[in-house]
Amino acid sequence: MSGEPGPVPKVEANAVPAAPPPMPGWKVPLYIAASVMFFLTQGLGLNLAFANLTQIQGTIAATTTESAWLSAAYMAPNVSLAIALVKIRLQYGVRNFAEVSILGFIVASMLNLFVSDLHSAIVVRFLSGIAGAPLSTLGFLYMLEAFEPAKKMTVGVSLAMTNTLLAAPITRLVSPSLLDYGEWRGLYTLEMALALLVMPIIYLLPLTPPPRVKVIVLGDIFSYLLVAIGFGCLAVVLSVGRLYWWLEVPWLGIVLAIGIASLTAAVVVDLRRSTPLIDVRWLLLPEMLHLTGILLVFRLIAAEQTSVVVTFYQNAVGLLYDQLSMLYWIILAFSVIGGLICAVLMTYGLSWQIQFVALALMGVGSLIDSQVTNLTRPEQMYLSQAMVAAGAALFLPPSMSVGFKAALSKGPAYLVTFFVIFTFTQSVGGLIGSAFYGTLIIIREKFHSAVLTERVLLTDPHVAERVSQLSSSYGKVIGDSAILKGEGLALLGAQVSREANMLAYGDAFLVAAVIAFVSLAGLSLHVFFRFVKTRLAEDRPQTMASNP
Repeated sequence: MSGEPGPVPKVEANAVPAAPPPMPGWKVPLYIAASVMFFLTQGLGLNLAFANLTQIQGTIAATTTESAWLSAAYMAPNVSLAIALVKIRLQYGVRNFAEVSILGFIVASMLNLFVSDLHSAIVVRFLSGIAGAPLSTLGFLYMLEAFEPAKKMTVGVSLAMTNTLLAAPITRLVSPSLLDYGEWRGLYTLEMALALLVMPIIYLLPLTPPPRVKVIVLGDIFSYLLVAIGFGCLAVVLSVGRLYWWLEVPWLGIVLAIGIASLTAAVVVDLRRSTPLIDVRWLLLPEMLHLTGILLVFRLIAAEQTSVVVTFYQNAVGLLYDQLSMLYWIILAFSVIGGLICAVLMTYGLSWQIQFVALALMGVGSLIDSQVTNLTRPEQMYLSQAMVAAGAALFLPPSMSVGFKAALSKGPAYLVTFFVIFTFTQSVGGLIGSAFYGTLIIIREKFHSAVLTERVLLTDPHVAERVSQLSSSYGKVIGDSAILKGEGLALLGAQVSREANMLAYGDAFLVAAVIAFVSLAGLSLHVFFRFVKTRLAEDRPQTMASNP
């Protein structure tokens, strides 16, 4: 989330009812607005602490490394709850599901106001991760409720996916004012206010209640606990591993081993059950593995905007959010524009064509960003980040729609398996993207620093002249020539470190562009072979008919 991952929508089996009553036209905008409110409430809860760790760590008496545990605590329970929510909603009904969700989130929001130190903040963030997960489910349901069945999997899904992209830029637009208002408590006063605003929605705008079905059995609870432990351990390792460094502390390996063992045990248990929580065999079908790869690649490319750009301006350039407001307004605007265009194109049955354009936009945008220098400012990224934002909004809905339709065609039980894929690729995938680029930047910075430092020799007249120029500003207060030269070398070292950092960020942007273009080439080959296979299948009956 920083590479905050975007909030993952949790959807249930009856999201597309067979024959819903027609909704009056005046109600449609209300349900769409309700969906936006649910997504924003959940998304701000996820991003407010994540995006302001540097600013609030003093409030809770935490170091930079310690404050990263706030993100880990939120994501640990959040990443797996989509799996449980599918069946909970089916068995207990949408009204009970919504009421408990909203009340839990309000309580968690109120607890944020009483945080006084790091330990209490971690506990409250863990509870917030649990309480906030159902809100994106409700946001998705309200968006689908607004449209007729023919448009639910096109316009409805596209607008719902667009909503998942709004919270990150909005968080950075409102954060400066909230921090001035009251630091940590200022941030979460807004969250509590939003929670109180969305509470009446479930009563004033009811959802179509699907028939209740008893789908939860004792074995599901055990399987879910194994999956939750596995995903939670992965979330913790990916959130803090880069800061503690991957191979430096033994407990990171222990947590990772526990996570892998738990997920392996969950797979073994479900393979032996007649009604598994997760259908592993369906999960390993080529079509599902292909979908998993597509969603994971998207999250890696999208992390260029959600992680690399944010840390570039905050850590490398030293700009604050109020100095980046226009950039985030552009990202927000083009995310909405991209989502609306995607909704229109999907109504015409376009799928891979949309993803082709999306990958091209994200690839070109990342390639432009790879030319960053220490003089790069937000104005130089307006075009490239607009392209990446529009591409991200275009890419996800077609894949989500295809996967959701495939799960529905197999039956309600397969929705749980589908959301294992979606949760892993989006929540855990977002953390993977953030950890990957953060690690890459550190490694490449050390490499470039070593290469540049090798060339800093005082025997080089250009280096000696530069040291003299840098130290001249101290000449009036430092009389010792050795100390003066040392100050000049220190300033030159700082410049070398800054240039190495810029080159490392350029490498990260370039890697994102390469991933996008390689994916574009892969998509082109996939479409070509599918076209050839279809033509051969069409020609075979004609050949057999002409040669009886």
